[in-house]
Amino acid sequence: MDFLVLGPVEVRESGVSVRLSGMRRRRLLALLLLNARHAVSMDFLVDELWQDPPASARHQVHNAIRDLRAALAGPAGAGLITVDVGYRLDVPADAVDAHRFTDGVRAARAARREGRDAEAMRLLQAAVDLWRGDAFDGIDCPSVTAAAAGLDEQRLSAVEELMELRLAAGETGSLVAELSALTARYPLRDALRGSLMLALYRGGRQADALAVYGEGRRLLADELGLEPGPRLRRLQAEILADAPRVQRRTPAPDRPAPATARPVQDNYLPRDLPDFTGRTTELALLDRAVGDRTAGSPRTVVIDGMGGIGKTALAVHFAHHRTPDHPDGQYYVDLHGFSPARAPLTPEEALGVLLRSDGAAPDALPAGLAELSAIWRSRLAGRRALLVLDNAADAAQVAPLLPGTGDTLALITTRRKLTATDGALSLPLGALGTADAEALFRRIAGDACTGASLTRTVALCGHHPLALRIAATRLRDRPSWTVPDVTARLCTSAGRTAFLRTADRDLMSVLALSYEQLPYEAQEFIRTLALHPAAVHDIPQACAATGLAPSAVECLFDTLLDHNLADEPSPAHLAIPPLLRDCAHTFTLPARDPARRLTAVA
Repeated sequence: MDFLVLGPVEVRESGVSVRLSGMRRRRLLALLLLNARHAVSMDFLVDELWQDPPASARHQVHNAIRDLRAALAGPAGAGLITVDVGYRLDVPADAVDAHRFTDGVRAARAARREGRDAEAMRLLQAAVDLWRGDAFDGIDCPSVTAAAAGLDEQRLSAVEELMELRLAAGETGSLVAELSALTARYPLRDALRGSLMLALYRGGRQADALAVYGEGRRLLADELGLEPGPRLRRLQAEILADAPRVQRRTPAPDRPAPATARPVQDNYLPRDLPDFTGRTTELALLDRAVGDRTAGSPRTVVIDGMGGIGKTALAVHFAHHRTPDHPDGQYYVDLHGFSPARAPLTPEEALGVLLRSDGAAPDALPAGLAELSAIWRSRLAGRRALLVLDNAADAAQVAPLLPGTGDTLALITTRRKLTATDGALSLPLGALGTADAEALFRRIAGDACTGASLTRTVALCGHHPLALRIAATRLRDRPSWTVPDVTARLCTSAGRTAFLRTADRDLMSVLALSYEQLPYEAQEFIRTLALHPAAVHDIPQACAATGLAPSAVECLFDTLLDHNLADEPSPAHLAIPPLLRDCAHTFTLPARDPARRLTAVA
């Protein structure tokens, strides 16, 4: 039994269409197919099938399920199973044309990476031929509509790749009619317009190729006030100049590409730090996490830690190390979860950045979050891509950006524990070890920095990477200074606050960004504990210092740990790192309870 969703929803058994009467049954089947082999709750089905569910909604779903079971009952039928929360449709993956399409595109891209263009073209053509119209045509459930938008976007991407391969294989005249129709239907797709220009030019129609460019330029100017993208502008210039790159090419026969020659494209990663130091244990853990994942299953790693601890440096360094394993694009977006000058990106804004980086036309992107997320997931399906989602505010900000399938690796950095990111590996990042801290300091300030004074200096910096960088940079830029001079300036809380600051970097400002995200009660709590001379606090000590009840103190302990503003050396014990204590001394609190403040200081 075959289930067809790349067009109107249809079921066929031995090539004969199975009768599905009623739109509700078709919508119900679409929802079950969308979640094939997974339980679908009754509440979800009711919400999707009705905007304003009637009292009989559940009964109507039961009746529709009964009718579907009867329609799908057959020697090769699907299993429609009742489970605790609702229903599950058990169908083989290859029985659904959407799965056959994505598998075919994935195989085609793998063949193309390995230099087997003829096979890639054959696989893409077979995948595109599965389509009979718009995905889930006529089904208007919200989640189905979002999934359909993603599939339609993936289809267009496959068509664009197929046109490029056919052009590279030497086709010209036979492509003009197809590309003209596609360009008329999707006038803002630069890749299709560029392929049409190339087909016309290689067919001896230079003027027509330039006219297609002019038409696209006028359309963009009239509708959006934009100029064509750099790819089309470059192609127009090359056609005008009869450049060799756009001349007709004789395709080379398929041959395996060397293992070291796999192309890497769309690399948006920031530069790797040339003096990256240490983190051997964390890098080994990341390597194991990536190596142990199931093929075809995306992997997500959340790197969390206090501000300036080196989360971004580790993620970017590892991403560069793993770039050859993810040749289908390396993407980076700063989510500004903790940035002094701007608010965090919304998920819609972040998806816009990622989709434009992946070549999507800005004017073709929908406005809704669900649709944007579906398109992004569909573009990643079947690809081996790598994402660095830097400086995340919370789990809700990153959830819509994560891939649904494919050998994709997502590295998330954040100052908070993202416990709601299900299935992700958590990698808490702490301070550097003594040897690595000294090595980093020497790499910046100079190899002559050695001895007990260096050990004392890096300890006063809390083995904190940003503190080490600032202190070492200040020493490097003062030729008359020695390491003991730096040590002397770091010996007091006020000295560290003043010294660990340059014209463009201020450690205390970086750390304070996390403090500002705390509720007032937690701000007051950490400030009070920072004034206390004890290095470690248990719950009774914290109660005595703050005047709060044990239950409130325990809750505030959890808040500080979740924000990586404290350590837990043993259960129910809290330690605020020295640099965070220094930062807490700079906090200014509203005068809500002056008496409590005076008591705490006393």
